[in-house]
This record gives sequence, structure tokens and C-alpha cells, in this order.
Amino acid sequence: QVQLVESGGGLVQAGGSLRLSCTASGLTFDDYVIGWVRQAPGKEREGIASYSSNGGNINYAESVEARFTISSDDGKNTVYLQMNNLKPEDTADYFCAAGPRFTAYSGRVYISNPDQFTYWGQGTQVTVSS
Repeated sequence: QVQLVESGGGLVQAGGSLRLSCTASGLTFDDYVIGWVRQAPGKEREGIASYSSNGGNINYAESVEARFTISSDDGKNTVYLQMNNLKPEDTADYFCAAGPRFTAYSGRVYISNPDQFTYWGQGTQVTVSS
């Protein structure tokens, strides 16, 4: 049984930072792309970052590149999302998601089409106050 468990959300002022964590179990870490997807109220899901331990492929959405950093501790099957210089428009529910890694470009595909992720965590809320 695949499980993705997120932690680290909360309330922060604009310009502040948060770090989200996602620990995966029940899957072979190297065979999957692990990504972060967010959904703001009334908006569609947005894929924002992805990581594949097989090849170390990392991808970002333009909306967060240069402010967010995805990293991992492969030994712990854990992926992190360091979010810096947060803005009120970053307010959303953030989900960890996993999907099969088919090629080195799979991460980009999942960011563009986040609904294609296979497994999802329960989500964690991030609220950025102005």
C-alpha cells in the first residue's frame, strides 16, 4: 500500500519561508517521480516541482522557480520543498504526489499535467498573509 505523508504547512507572513516534507512508503523510490502540487481555492491544481531519484531530475513550474527548492533524502524516501520569499498568491493546499518514472522527462510531464500523478498525500495547508 503506497502512502505519502506530508508535513510542514502553516501560516507565514509574506517574505517568509516554510519547508514541506513528504515521506513515501510502499513504493520503490527510484521507480517514481515525486512531486508537489498545489491547489488554491477556486483554482485548478498546479504542479510546481518534481524530483526523480533515478537520474536526479528536478523540474519546477515558472511560478516558483528561483523561490522554491525541491530536495530529497533518498535513504529516507523523503522529499522536501523549501519555499522562500513566500507571497500571498502561494496560499494553497499543497499535496505530495507520486507517479511512475517512464523517462527522464516524466517530471516535466507531471508538472504540466499534475492529474496524471498516481498516488496522492492528504495535503497540507500553506497560508501566506500580506
